[in-house]
Amino acid sequence: MEKTVCAIELRGITKRFGEVVANDGIDLQLNRGEILSLLGENGSGKTTLMNMLSGIYFPDEGEILAGGRPVSIRSPKDAFANGIGMIHQHYKLVDVFTATENIVLGLEESGKLDIKAAEGRVQAICDRYGFDLDPAQKIYNMSVSQKQTVEIVKVLYRGAEILILDEPTAVLTPQETNKLFDVLRTMRADGKAIVIITHKLHEVMALSDKVAVLRKGKYIGTVKTGETSPQALTDMMVGRSVALNIDRPRYENPVKRLEVKNLTCLDAEGVKRLDNVSFTAMGGEILGIAGIAGSGQRELLEAIAGLYPVASGEILYSPEGKEPASLVGRTPMQIKKAGVAMAFVPEDRLGMGLVGSMGMTGNMMLRSWRKGRTAFVNRKDPNELALQIWKELEVVTPSTEFPVRRMSGGNVQKVLVGREIASAPSVLMTAYAVRGLDINTSYTIYNLLTEQKMKGVAVIYVGEDLDVLLELCDRILVLCGGQVSGVVDARTAAKDQIGLMMTRMGGKEVHHDA
Repeated sequence: MEKTVCAIELRGITKRFGEVVANDGIDLQLNRGEILSLLGENGSGKTTLMNMLSGIYFPDEGEILAGGRPVSIRSPKDAFANGIGMIHQHYKLVDVFTATENIVLGLEESGKLDIKAAEGRVQAICDRYGFDLDPAQKIYNMSVSQKQTVEIVKVLYRGAEILILDEPTAVLTPQETNKLFDVLRTMRADGKAIVIITHKLHEVMALSDKVAVLRKGKYIGTVKTGETSPQALTDMMVGRSVALNIDRPRYENPVKRLEVKNLTCLDAEGVKRLDNVSFTAMGGEILGIAGIAGSGQRELLEAIAGLYPVASGEILYSPEGKEPASLVGRTPMQIKKAGVAMAFVPEDRLGMGLVGSMGMTGNMMLRSWRKGRTAFVNRKDPNELALQIWKELEVVTPSTEFPVRRMSGGNVQKVLVGREIASAPSVLMTAYAVRGLDINTSYTIYNLLTEQKMKGVAVIYVGEDLDVLLELCDRILVLCGGQVSGVVDARTAAKDQIGLMMTRMGGKEVHHDA
């Protein structure tokens, strides 16, 4: 039997931000030739812990051992000197440079840089691990998965033996995810030590050798993946038993709420973002929208909400018992006054959805202040709403007046979704409503959306996780490059079929039942 060699060890690591203890005396060990998944709810301290390994933060207490000897990691440069490289969620690449130029950027080399020799070294790394990458390709011509490949090759080029990947599959198709996993397995066989921070339990089970669980900044334990289950891991993360099933009841007699016909939208440069898009959203169903990042999902929801200009086509809204009304050309306020109660949770929660310096109450008030008859704003109703959301969705914040920009991303998302649902819409649109949320909170939000569906609301759900789309939605509209690839029945569709539709135009073999 092979002797396990410890690559990195954390002993008693503690990190505080003011009064908040992000990591509390954490002990963790990572071996060579091993893939470790790091699991935990939002705010449990996963990224903070890994940021100390990669040199972004420095621990207040405790020590880090690399290869059995204590090391001091005060910068990413120190991390690389100890063979540690982190691939962050948000890529740090220069668009106009090639893959190789990005990979060698910032490295000190004697004499003039020989770009051809560097390209050869990059190609050798790609061949060794099975990366599909052209070293001379410009970043702006790359897909999301190719950009991620550049980031991974960048840390390998710098000699990393320990790789940390933060939510690596968040924006990948199933096919791209499988390709990434194959590469990671090859690296494991080559003796690399790999840590993956993820919320997707099926990926944890498929890829990792061990799983380490954090809860509220504390280390709960490490288990072998082959000896655990998604349910057991969730219970460890949350500290109590959590139901891991999404109910999908059928709503009797769904009614047409929203009809989009031949919708075309252009951006400021005149590029088509949506090209002849048609579909129907029914009251009493959840219509999922699938597509790789930048396929037109955001523009579609913004066009319906009156936030994005429409070049041609129709958007017809059918209120209860009334004739259909056109929404094209109306402002968001006019759309609301016409009786169209649309709730929209945008991608950029603080940029577009909330005012960061306000507390929960102030942000609730943004929804209702125009209802007042006088110059004075009624704070009573928004305050009650804020308290209700705070309790029901378990928002972690000292008070409803605490500035939302100082909350964790997951808690900001709870405030947004709660506020939008509370406005009692008849069409509820959500973009990435559970992005970056832990399992427990995600399931709370899935159940809230299903509750709305069963009240006859037309729910439009843009999501990244195909497993969730297939479990939660009634139908799924697939977008590819601003066009509709097809509409499928979520109860019978296969994950790979949708993955192919997301990356290929047309999808002619798929029936269009919009």
